Amino acid sequence: MLRRSDWLDKARPDQTPPIGDWTTWLILAGRGWGKTRTGAEDAAWHGVANPRWRIAICAPTAADARDTCVEGNSGLLSCLPRGMVRTWNRSLGELILTNETRYKLFSADEPDRFRGPQHNRAWCDELAAWKYPDAWDQLQFGMRLGDHPQVVVTTTPRPTRMIRTLVKADTTIITRGSTFDNAANLAPSALAELRKLYDGTRLGRQELHAELLDDLPGALWTRNMIITGTMPEMQRIVVGVDPSGASGQGDGDDIGIVVAGKGMDGRFYVIEDATCNMGPAGWGRRATERYAYHQADCIVAEKNYGGAMIESVIRTADRNAKVKMVTASRGKAVRAEPIAALYEQGRVTHVRGLDALEDQMMQFTLTGYMGEGSPDRVDALVWAITDLMEATASVSSQELFL
Repeated sequence: MLRRSDWLDKARPDQTPPIGDWTTWLILAGRGWGKTRTGAEDAAWHGVANPRWRIAICAPTAADARDTCVEGNSGLLSCLPRGMVRTWNRSLGELILTNETRYKLFSADEPDRFRGPQHNRAWCDELAAWKYPDAWDQLQFGMRLGDHPQVVVTTTPRPTRMIRTLVKADTTIITRGSTFDNAANLAPSALAELRKLYDGTRLGRQELHAELLDDLPGALWTRNMIITGTMPEMQRIVVGVDPSGASGQGDGDDIGIVVAGKGMDGRFYVIEDATCNMGPAGWGRRATERYAYHQADCIVAEKNYGGAMIESVIRTADRNAKVKMVTASRGKAVRAEPIAALYEQGRVTHVRGLDALEDQMMQFTLTGYMGEGSPDRVDALVWAITDLMEATASVSSQELFL
């Protein structure tokens, strides 16, 4: 039987569940603070102490859930007594205890998998790195077993909409901590090197000291510039596509696909972010599907990465689609500045559900993109709204000569 005292004797006070009527325990802590161990110990204890419970283990990817949350050095299997584990099916992502408690693994990359299952408790690891916010929403719909379902979130902070919403919620209890709180269990030489490299830097403030940094100094966009609303009747709609310089499937490079339009009210609207990580056939089909669904006027795509091939991919998916190829003759930041100016003037509205796009926008500065990977979503957004602006300017010029 799991002895709760074994963990409580070693844990710091901030690693034990808070007292109170909370729904979400949000642990915002730096690398090496002990987040994984805290989440695993909580899940282990509640599984052992409550027969036939259903507990969700959720992570950014299926591999993260399996390799870190369950099989990792600080994972669930290391916290559970061997005699309590009846079966661990790593291919199905299911761990069943002898008391019939069942743990089910979920990947935030597959939000639809959260639909249907019900849970008494959930552990969500690295929520700030979840690609699809819908995964969190679908999990909440399943938190309906028992008297008081609760969710434990362990994450290094990033200013995503999910994190900012949780921070503001009355039902959230927040624990904050830095890497150095766990100095007793970390190599002194590693801590010294981290201090030398990152103390005083923005990255260090976020990753080591767990500060929730919102607006990036010098960013072209800030949170206050994002206006959300509903879409009116549109006079023109385009699909912006930013092709990847690599294969676009499994290599970490996404294909940016963003739908935007200009309303009859003269405002610009960002309607959908359909960005994906697929091969040519997949992203070509995705782009033309959004083109048909929104009855768009054209697909605007960058041709720097093999223009003829890009156009061919789109036309293979829909030979009747209207395609406009554009050339990136200027740098990303220079192209983005006029679009950011529209936001600053309050002339752009976002429909809801564009969190991933907005997170990329917040990391875009005059000197370049400060986030991870490529700003594929922002590039697609820029192509789409630039085309809408140019069409507007063209119409205005023609009207001068009427």
